[in-house]
Amino acid sequence: MPPRLIVALDYPSAPPALALVEQLKDSCSWFKVGLELYLAEGNPIVQELRHRGFSVFLDLKLHDIPNTVAGAIRSVGSDPATSPQLLTLHAAGGPAMLQAAAEAAASLPNPPQLLAVTVLTSMDQRQLGAIGIDRSPADQVLRLAETASASGIHGFVTSAEEVSTLRRQFPSATLVVPGIRPAGSDTADQKRIATPAAALAAGADYLVIGRPITQAKDPAAATRAIIEEMQQATTLLSRSARPIPPFC
Repeated sequence: MPPRLIVALDYPSAPPALALVEQLKDSCSWFKVGLELYLAEGNPIVQELRHRGFSVFLDLKLHDIPNTVAGAIRSVGSDPATSPQLLTLHAAGGPAMLQAAAEAAASLPNPPQLLAVTVLTSMDQRQLGAIGIDRSPADQVLRLAETASASGIHGFVTSAEEVSTLRRQFPSATLVVPGIRPAGSDTADQKRIATPAAALAAGADYLVIGRPITQAKDPAAATRAIIEEMQQATTLLSRSARPIPPFC
């Protein structure tokens, strides 16, 4: 299995999502379920993926008052058959929400690892300014990560542009990087992107890749090309001082 590739199942229903899973089952062990698919199918889609032996990244980006977020985490993670391995929430929810989330996860027998979303990869300096944030994306990412870490959450979702800073600041953190685009692919609505090799070199643990695979004429071939690039980068990194953890 390739290290640290999460394929995003960005589909409106289970049939096309599971059809892609079937195509990639010999290459990928991780799949992401986002809001579109989860709202259409609910926990059964997570249960089906778990039943087939896959690991699940449930990307719900929870953001609400502390009690509501804590209750949502208990609902998602209470049943081992439907509990994901990774679950996201917005770091912008603040310290009280983040701490309540960490405590709720810790109360579960088989808790998902919580990942604090810092700044969405679709946002740049102009987008941040439009919502009243005068800091650069890099400064905002670091501030939110520090808040999350102090609240008991030690995994982050961040763009490849900030991942090296977070790796230095939080050496043992789990860093998940979306907005990955192989060389020559369409950037679509993403602002802060990187190639798989660049993201791994910067310190990413998991790479989340969606449209370059799901919209490819041959998703299996596209996946193999991405895996090859990741493997080449991993080989180079294994010769460096930074250890390469076996996440998949």
